Amino acid sequence: MDSRYLNVFLEEATEHIENLNNNLLALEKNPSQEIIEEIFRSAHTLKGMAGTMGFNKISELTHEMENLLHAIRSGDFQVTEALIDVLFECVDLLQEMIKKISSEGSEGETDINLIVDKLHKILSGESSCNETYKVTYTEKEEIFNEFEQRIIEEAAKKNLKIWQVRVELQDNCLLKSARAFLVFKNLENFGEIVKTIPHVQDIEDEKFEKEFYVYIITSKSEKELLNAVYSVSEIKSVNVKEVKVNKVEKAIEEKEKTFVKQTQNDKNKVKTPAKTLRVDIERLDNLMNLVSELIIIKTRLEEQDKLTEHAQKRRESLEYLARITSSLHDAVMKVRMVPIENVFNRFPRVVRDLSRELKKEVNLIIEGAETELDRTIIDEIGDPLIHLVRNALDHGIETPEERVKKGKSKEGTLKLKAFHDGNNVVIEVSDDGRGVDLEKVLEKAQRMNLVDTSAGKKLKENEILNFLFESGFSTRDKVTDISGRGVGLDVVKTKIESLGGSVEIRTKKDEGTTFLIRLPLTLAIIQALMVELGREKYAIPLSSIKEIVIIQTSELKKVQNNEVILLRGNVVPILRLHEILDIPNESPKDETLTVVIVKKGDKEVGLIVDTLLGEQEIVIKSLGNFLKNIKFIAGATILGDGQVALILDINTLI
Repeated sequence: MDSRYLNVFLEEATEHIENLNNNLLALEKNPSQEIIEEIFRSAHTLKGMAGTMGFNKISELTHEMENLLHAIRSGDFQVTEALIDVLFECVDLLQEMIKKISSEGSEGETDINLIVDKLHKILSGESSCNETYKVTYTEKEEIFNEFEQRIIEEAAKKNLKIWQVRVELQDNCLLKSARAFLVFKNLENFGEIVKTIPHVQDIEDEKFEKEFYVYIITSKSEKELLNAVYSVSEIKSVNVKEVKVNKVEKAIEEKEKTFVKQTQNDKNKVKTPAKTLRVDIERLDNLMNLVSELIIIKTRLEEQDKLTEHAQKRRESLEYLARITSSLHDAVMKVRMVPIENVFNRFPRVVRDLSRELKKEVNLIIEGAETELDRTIIDEIGDPLIHLVRNALDHGIETPEERVKKGKSKEGTLKLKAFHDGNNVVIEVSDDGRGVDLEKVLEKAQRMNLVDTSAGKKLKENEILNFLFESGFSTRDKVTDISGRGVGLDVVKTKIESLGGSVEIRTKKDEGTTFLIRLPLTLAIIQALMVELGREKYAIPLSSIKEIVIIQTSELKKVQNNEVILLRGNVVPILRLHEILDIPNESPKDETLTVVIVKKGDKEVGLIVDTLLGEQEIVIKSLGNFLKNIKFIAGATILGDGQVALILDINTLI
């Protein structure tokens, strides 16, 4: 098989799987014909692609899904939670097979018979999915669209009632649509019919079994409605139930809030179809490397001797080169930038499945999905976020019963938010749950010998919270499928810091917890402060620097055998880079010291350096596998004179 076609298939199949997941979630919240059509199209396209490539299991499974979806869009079946669950099972199996094709080149020994049998049973009427729907749909009172809700709202103001009339025809009824028509005609004499299930057109075409529902606005009583329906022959049973108006009004109010919010967000924003082109990431990496070399050459030219007869012309040429390289760099960076929604899109499904497993009610809010990040970071950030989301659902958000006892709403809120902050992107994962129990964390830290009892009493809140990032740390006493093994937050921290980022926790008891992840926009080219230590040059990322101060040697104090300085009322620890990096200090002892104050979250540390060389745009180069685990060093860069300067890793230094 031609690998070019396989790659195209895998890319497009992954997109269709994502569409199926998103649209099934949308269908569960708000059943509509448009969404069903969209799901049908994705399944149909995936079936055709798989058939062309010879992946018969995917083709067969999507074909069976098509049959069920066709029945749903024809009105033979209505959308139920049970039905959605079965379709999600299909999508999960498709995803599993596509992953196998990606890694092994074939669908493997995946068994699709079980799920295909389940689909056959639903279509043949052996499964009770459709019946479940009748109850669930009615109880939720979420069956009215916006137009119908407006009519109901006006009716409520006039003290009219909304009745649900369930009509079941006899088993031997021959002209089902004719009987339904007579029922409609009799009921229309009493008021206004606002909705039928299935749709009127489907009832006319006899696309229903034996029963149908009619929703009518009237001032008449239940008894009068029953008599009107029973006056039609071949009726087996009639059930009349009042639809609670206050529930409908609440649903209208919620929809209005959502509508206003969406309108504000989408104001002045016209969506047009995006023109895109798929490019191999290796080609982009190659282009980025060439731009990096261009920046190195520019730096080298700037450092050459300027005192020549053509100094002015050379300066002008260099300025022009600087503008071109900056523009080229920005252009390449924009090509590599990907919206973070590519990661966020997987979470509605994760939250749905986990909340049902944990028997919790959770509302997921996503903000800033359009925020862009470098492709290399996007590829790595998914797993840490999954850990944090699972953590919030399991540890943070309480059960509906607990929340009601605390005076909260039954439904918890989980928010994923992304936004730009200077040269960084900040991702917040927050919940309105129980918060972190600091006493429990400290108690567990003492049991694990991470801190003794006397020292524990002096710890600040953020220092206690940092124990959560220790390997093997868990406040869960019992191991479950979701947590309790002490694996999670330490992995999150390690991964985030390997990407040049940082993570911190903010929490308040019974109000919730927020994890803040701060990541660089790119891992390729950064602004840095160049410093000198002895005969060697080092780079400190500018995004980590708070300020630079000149102090007298006499200002250095000792606290618990560690050097500190008092800076505007704050105690700042001091690190002598000569000692940490094992660099001989050949310079005589000065009365004054140059201190670069660096920060990581709310922590600050002062780094003593010999000389400041100035700010410079540098290209980050990997040290390679042989040198990759060197402590305190994040990478290297090539300077204008051809020398190599090491880049300090501020996270590990602090």
